[in-house]
Amino acid sequence: MRKSCVWVVFFLVVFVLPGEQSTQAELAGSWAGAISIMGQELKIIVHFAASGGAPKWTIDIPQQGATGLPLSNMKWEGDKVHFELNAGPGVAVFDGVLSQETIRGDFVQAGIKATFSITKGVAKLPEESAKQKKEEPLPYLEEEVSLASGEIPLAGTLTIPEGKGPFPAVIMITGSGTQNRDEEIFGFKPFRIIADHLTRKGIAVLRCDDRGFGSQGAPGRYTSVDFASDVIAQANYLRGRKEIRQDKIGLFGHSEGGIIAPLASQKTPFAFMVLMAGTAVKGEEVLLEQVALIARADGASEAEIGEALASQKKVYSLMGSPAGEKEIEKMVADEVRKSLDKMTPEQKQAVSDPDAYVKNVTAAQIATFNSPWFRYFLAHDPAPALEAVPCPVLALFGEKDVQVSAKQNLPAMEKAFQKGGNKDVTFKVFPQANHLFLKAKTGSPSEYASLEKVFVPDFLDTISSWILEKTKSNEK
Repeated sequence: MRKSCVWVVFFLVVFVLPGEQSTQAELAGSWAGAISIMGQELKIIVHFAASGGAPKWTIDIPQQGATGLPLSNMKWEGDKVHFELNAGPGVAVFDGVLSQETIRGDFVQAGIKATFSITKGVAKLPEESAKQKKEEPLPYLEEEVSLASGEIPLAGTLTIPEGKGPFPAVIMITGSGTQNRDEEIFGFKPFRIIADHLTRKGIAVLRCDDRGFGSQGAPGRYTSVDFASDVIAQANYLRGRKEIRQDKIGLFGHSEGGIIAPLASQKTPFAFMVLMAGTAVKGEEVLLEQVALIARADGASEAEIGEALASQKKVYSLMGSPAGEKEIEKMVADEVRKSLDKMTPEQKQAVSDPDAYVKNVTAAQIATFNSPWFRYFLAHDPAPALEAVPCPVLALFGEKDVQVSAKQNLPAMEKAFQKGGNKDVTFKVFPQANHLFLKAKTGSPSEYASLEKVFVPDFLDTISSWILEKTKSNEK
């Protein structure tokens, strides 16, 4: 597995802080362009604004589905422009020169040096597929909502069907990582598409940004248990809405959301549950299977896969002791140095400071290993919570999903439901579908950006028809 070319992309979207200084009115507007790094073009859109009092400078990274990341330390002296993105283990620094409404200059982060160029003008994100576009006017009510989970504020969108209610409702639960309400990735907005489809079919949908989205706070600070409490808060909010049937509120969880949904159902009842690529075995087993399947999909040899698995298992076994943690750090640093040797000449040229590169990449990986989220996920066994689910369940898997393998998780999930006595469970595996339920070639995450952003056939109709069937009885 050769991942050296994606490290900087990872840094860019991990963690951001708000800006602190003001900008000049002449820079106000959107500037579109790209970072040229390691032989790749990473598209960016920089927004400079000073209206409404405090200035706000942000950056979008369309290829990653990242929008509105705050920039800091903005400076403009003569024709020189400087701004920064505080992104995890290494601040991304942009130093450019303004000439004829174009800013060109150097980009430096984590020991990697590249160039960037952005031009002022009307900047738009890449065109979405027709399936992602919403008709105007919408044939339903779309309302921006805010609520609280304890002291944590949550913001989201509630879509309510036309006609006389009350209506059944679904709460959407995103997968791992701090994500927005659309679960946006590489310009694909799966939750927005699903919400639009369900609402047109007569089902209300609440989808919220994850706690911490767009705000300060270390990634990985929260665990699945924290996110389950947010789901319960959303359920309580819906129960206070007259348009919603209180006895017909269900959950829709994708990936880690498939862990969170059963945890939430242990605290408060739900009418139904849809699990999209949910896991049913211990987190460590899921991650090891991921390593093997993704490596194989990316063309690694069986010997390389065996070596990668052995390394991962050793890391997991060393966790928990000071001596073990030091050995893990050394192992990671050694692997990062090896990755430098495997880089292309163009990639190596971009790494202006190899020592800084190794230090920062190692720090990023160690921070992940040490995060509460990772430690919880690694040790958590979803089976007991699945066994306790009493409501109807629709479990969906992708045949080519290499992140949550159907072969690994479907039998384990079926066993858990059988053990718990839940007989109202429907399983479906979609041919050629990856983890996002897009038609895939290999299933590898490396091809996500290039795939057509359209769900595989029958995916949406399977969900809506099943929910309507499970909520049609005892209608008011």
